[in-house]
Amino acid sequence: MAPNGGRYTTEHYPSIDDAGTSITEKGFKVTTRKLPILKAEPIERMTEALGIAPPEMIFGDNLVTIEHALTGFGISFNTYDALNRVDKTGSSMLQVAHSREWQSTREKKHEGITEVVKPFDWSYSTDYRGTLRPGSPQFERSTAPIPFELLKRPDPIRFFDEVMLYEDEMADNGITMLSCKIRVMPERLLLLCRFFMRLDNVLLRIRDTRVYVDFVTGEVIREYLAKEEKYEVVREVANAQQKLASTGQDAPAQLRDPNSLTDLLPVVDKTLERLAVK
Repeated sequence: MAPNGGRYTTEHYPSIDDAGTSITEKGFKVTTRKLPILKAEPIERMTEALGIAPPEMIFGDNLVTIEHALTGFGISFNTYDALNRVDKTGSSMLQVAHSREWQSTREKKHEGITEVVKPFDWSYSTDYRGTLRPGSPQFERSTAPIPFELLKRPDPIRFFDEVMLYEDEMADNGITMLSCKIRVMPERLLLLCRFFMRLDNVLLRIRDTRVYVDFVTGEVIREYLAKEEKYEVVREVANAQQKLASTGQDAPAQLRDPNSLTDLLPVVDKTLERLAVK
């Protein structure tokens, strides 16, 4: 498995016209880029570089970056580095009947010869936490949490975007996807990079990386939070909750919505890091 954040890129796009959308707030530049699904040739190049079969939908040119030119700080969230964190040994592969069904959909046939996909984590589960720019200040372990109370203030939103990085329907047995959301306010920003996996009747998994930036103090906090639980356990809890009746949302619908699930899954891993750019 590659180091968490193997390369830094803001320039992997077909032309200058596709450089994305940017906003600069108090010295911090935020850029998002949303382009169509990769075509066959770049998918082949990415597959060869990664060494694993790709997800069904790869938005390989999409990214989100946060940069501070004065100090050299920069962090990028991109598809290649996220997929490069997927286990390629097969040791983390979900050992269920559906895995063989999925693998058969990824076999390539050339003149009657079947090329079998090498074992790897077919759920594309990633613990990707972003890619730091070369020479950037480094994060250090911390106990200081993200100040969510400040984020609840009714501050005007200067910029908001949501960027999809990849998605796969796991041979119609669920969903696995990685996406980023970012919102910029006058004095702070919050980025959420969320991996969500639902393998029907087997497992539910959410892995969130949040990056919080305080423009006034220059403090940057990165939180990684991983949650997961067996599908049946969560379904029973969801069915038992009285609030489902009041929201009008049934249990199957709730199990498809990561925002509804996040409070139902137990935490299995959590880290906090911080750095200062001023």
